[in-house]
Amino acid sequence: MTALSEIEQELQATFPAHSYQEWKDAAEALLKGKPFEKVLVTPTYEGFELQPIFREEDRALLPFAADLPGAGSYVRARSASGVVGGRWKVSQEQTGARASELNAALKQDLNGGVTEVHVVLDYASQKGIDADLAREGEVGGCGLSLTTLEDLEIALDGVDLREVSLFVESGTSAVAVYQMLRAYASKRGIDLKQLHGNLGADPIGFWARNGGSPLKMEAAIKELAGPVSDLKESALGVIYVDGNVFHNAGSSAVQELGFSLAVANAYFKLLHEQGLDVGVIASSMRLGLGIGSHYFLEIAKLRASRLLWSRMLRAWGVELDVLPLHLHARTSIWNKTQVDPYVNMLRVTSEAFSAVIGGCDSLHVGPFDEVVRQPDAFSRRIARNVHTILAEECDLTRVIDPAGGSYYVEWLTDQVAQKAWQWFQKVEAEGGILAAMKSGMVQRSIADVAAKRLSNIETRRDVIVGTNQYANATEKPLDPRPVDYAALKAERAAAVAVAKGRASVGDDLAQAFLDGATLGEVVAGYREGRVEDVIEALPTRRAAEAYEALRAASASYRAQHGHAPRIFQANWGPSRSYRMRADWTSAFYQAGGFEVINDTDFESVDSLTQALSNSGAAVAVITSSDEAYAEWAETLARAIKSVDASIYVILAGAPGESEQRWRDAGVDDFVNVRVNNYQMLERLMKRTGGIA
Repeated sequence: MTALSEIEQELQATFPAHSYQEWKDAAEALLKGKPFEKVLVTPTYEGFELQPIFREEDRALLPFAADLPGAGSYVRARSASGVVGGRWKVSQEQTGARASELNAALKQDLNGGVTEVHVVLDYASQKGIDADLAREGEVGGCGLSLTTLEDLEIALDGVDLREVSLFVESGTSAVAVYQMLRAYASKRGIDLKQLHGNLGADPIGFWARNGGSPLKMEAAIKELAGPVSDLKESALGVIYVDGNVFHNAGSSAVQELGFSLAVANAYFKLLHEQGLDVGVIASSMRLGLGIGSHYFLEIAKLRASRLLWSRMLRAWGVELDVLPLHLHARTSIWNKTQVDPYVNMLRVTSEAFSAVIGGCDSLHVGPFDEVVRQPDAFSRRIARNVHTILAEECDLTRVIDPAGGSYYVEWLTDQVAQKAWQWFQKVEAEGGILAAMKSGMVQRSIADVAAKRLSNIETRRDVIVGTNQYANATEKPLDPRPVDYAALKAERAAAVAVAKGRASVGDDLAQAFLDGATLGEVVAGYREGRVEDVIEALPTRRAAEAYEALRAASASYRAQHGHAPRIFQANWGPSRSYRMRADWTSAFYQAGGFEVINDTDFESVDSLTQALSNSGAAVAVITSSDEAYAEWAETLARAIKSVDASIYVILAGAPGESEQRWRDAGVDDFVNVRVNNYQMLERLMKRTGGIA
C-alpha cells in the first residue's frame, strides 16, 4: 500500500491536475483566434449545446446521480440486473402480404433468433414505402395478410404462442384483433393468461400518422377499457404508445419523447374515467421510440424515458416497486435511404447499439431494404444477426447500464429529460395531446424542426452518406419487387366473400370470427354509426427523399438517352495543385445523379473546347486553383461560351472581388461550400432536361 501511495504521488507530481479553465485557455490558443463556441461547441435540434469535454462536476449534482439500477428514477435500468437478467426481445417486424408468406418468414426468423412474433397490420403506410397499399376495404388499417381467423391460423401454423411473445401493431383495430385472438385461443384450447406480449393498440398514433381515424379519438380510446380489464391478470398488454410517428415525421428527440408521454397520459386519463386503475393501464402499455443516428443522444433518450415515465406515474399516485414500462426500440425510418441502401446496414448497427446501451426491452433492427421493398430473406437475416452480434460477440448482456457514470451521457440524459418534460407540459397546457393535435400545435412544432433538418441536409451541414455526400456514381439500384396489391386484393375477394356469407357479427365478437367474419366486418359492426375524426397528418418522412427524387429523374433520363444528364468539369492545369477542389466539385454534382466528365486535366484552350463539344454537356464547371483563375478564368469562360452560348458556365470557388468581371466574361454561377447543394442540383437537373 505504501509503494502504491508513492507511485500515486510521483504520478501527481509528474502529471498535475489542471482546471477546466486551464484546458480551455490551451484549446483557445490552438484555435488561433477562431471562436471556441463556434468551433468546439455543437448545437442540437433539441435546444442544448454539446461541449467538447465533460467533467465529474457535470454529473455530480444531477438528481439521479446516486440512483442504482432498478430503483429511484429508473434511469439506469428497469430492473436491478438490467439486460444481465434477461436479454432484450428480438422483435423483428413481419410484413408478408399473404398469410402463407407471413408464416414462412416468421418460421425462418424464429429459427434465426427472433424471440417475439411481431406483426404490423398496416406496414406499408407506416413505413412510407407504398402509399397505395390496398387494405381490402378493412376499417382501421388492417393489412391484407390477416383478415380472417383462417388467415391467423395459417400465419401462426407451427408457432406456439405460449412459448414466444406476441406483438401486433394493430392501430385502431386492437379490439377486433383481441377478439380474433380469443377465437384463436378458444379453438386451440389456449388460456389467454398463458400469453405474453402486446396487442399494439395505438389509436392516437394511427390518427396522427394518417390524419384521420374511423371514429372520434375519445371513443377509440375508451373502447380499449374492455381488453385492458380482461387481460389485467395476464402478461399480455394492450396499448402501444408509438413515438415513431413523431420521430419519422422529423421531430427532435425531446419532442418525440415529450409527445409520447402526452399520448400515454391521454390513455391514462380516458381509461381511468372508465374505472381502470392507472397502475393497471400502465402495466398494459408498451412505449416505442425511434432510434436515430446520434449515438449518445439516443442512449440518453431511452434512459430519460424511464425517468420521466416513473415521474408521470408517481404524479398519478402509482407506487413503484418495479417500473411497469416495456420500452420497445425501432431503428429509424427518417434517416434510411433508397440510394446506396447498403449503408443502411451501418446505420442500423449503430442505432441498435444505442438502443441496447440505453436499456431497451425489445428491439426491431430494420432490414437495409425496408424503405425500398418488402424485405427479403437475406436482408432480414442481416438485421437479425445484428442482435446476435451485440449479445454474443459484444457481450452487451454481461453489463448492467454500461453508460452509467459517463459524465457526457449522464449530463445528456438530464438535458433530454428536462427538455422533453417541457414539451409534455406544453401539450398538457394545450388541453392534452388530442387538443394539441387538433389545433396543429404538435404538427407545426415538428414541421419547424424537420424544416431545419432538411435545410441542413440541402447545404450538407448534415451528411447523409451515399446521398448528399460520398455518392456512388455507378450505383445499381435495388430491384423494388413491387407487390401487385390490386391482384392480391382480387385474389382474396372470393375468400372474403365466403367469410362474409358465414359471418354472424353479434355481441360475442370472438364467436363472429369463429363463424368466419373478417376484421373489417367486426370493426364495422361494433362501430356502427360513429363519426370519423380528421386532423392534419404527420406522415412518415425520410430525410433523403428530395435527393432520391433527383436520382430518380437522372435514372429516367438515362433510360431515354443512354446516359445521365452530363456536367463537363473543365479541369485547368495539373489537378494535383487543386485536387481537393476537383474531387469536391465532382462529388457535389454526383450527389444529384449527374454524370460528371472529369477525367482530363487540360493544358490548352483548344483541347478543352474540343472535349466540351464532343461531350454534349449543357453545363461546364471551370475547376482550377485561385492563382490560375486570376490569369485564366475570363479566357476559359469566353472559350466555353464560344462552343455554345447556351452552355451554363460555373466556376468552382468563391469569386470574391472578381465576381462581376468573371460574370461579364460568361460565368453564370459559382459553386463553393456556401452554396445550397440541393437547390443548385435541382436547377441544373431542370436545365439539362432531367426534370421537365
